[in-house]
Amino acid sequence: MSRRGLDGLRRPIPPAFSRLLSPEGQMTVYLLNPNSSETTTEAMTAIARAEAPSLSIIGLTAPFGPSMITDEEGLSVGAEAVSALARTILDRGDARAVIVAAFGDPGIEAVRTLHPNLPAAGIGEASFAEANADGRRFAVATTTPGLVAAIAERVRRFGHEPNFLGTVLTEGDPHALVSSPEHLAAALHEACRRARDELGAEAVIIGGGPLAEAAETLSGRLSIPIVAPVRAAARQIARALSR
Repeated sequence: MSRRGLDGLRRPIPPAFSRLLSPEGQMTVYLLNPNSSETTTEAMTAIARAEAPSLSIIGLTAPFGPSMITDEEGLSVGAEAVSALARTILDRGDARAVIVAAFGDPGIEAVRTLHPNLPAAGIGEASFAEANADGRRFAVATTTPGLVAAIAERVRRFGHEPNFLGTVLTEGDPHALVSSPEHLAAALHEACRRARDELGAEAVIIGGGPLAEAAETLSGRLSIPIVAPVRAAARQIARALSR
């Protein structure tokens, strides 16, 4: 998508979030969705809340950019959007932690620069660590061929490359798949099966924020662990805040 096209998608960030105040006694965690889809934000926030019910998790959506990040240009724009959201929550002053909820973790460096004293987790890096626990060999199943190189680079950056077997792609257009939950789950199930049977994966990550609900449906359906990135990040943040 061109920069001109992205400018047309920009919308103002709400100046205040008074309607999102945390219940008394709960720590506020902001889940920042670098995709500009409110529906995806709602789904990921619900999953994170289910995983960490003791936390008040507030989902915020990118104010501009693609509704679904499918390539490296989208990651770049998503990083800009996350930076803008990070500055907004800095003004509120109530954040205790931040989750960046796109698989490439766009903008997480800006979050850590702006909020150096807050725990911050990207769903990509959290899922890599969980999949590679105890030296397991792992793979990623996803819908987006335009992000394969970025995924491999992210794995390498966090030191998981020795046990990374690669990325297995679903067949079909990513947007069309995401619009059909049944087809998406079936396509990802097949990708996970291939990762297990053809690559020898001992764990498979469902790679993508918009795939979060599909990751939920696949849990327990194969003979190896299926890592759900949003849950992995929520667990990481819950552990960090309990110390």
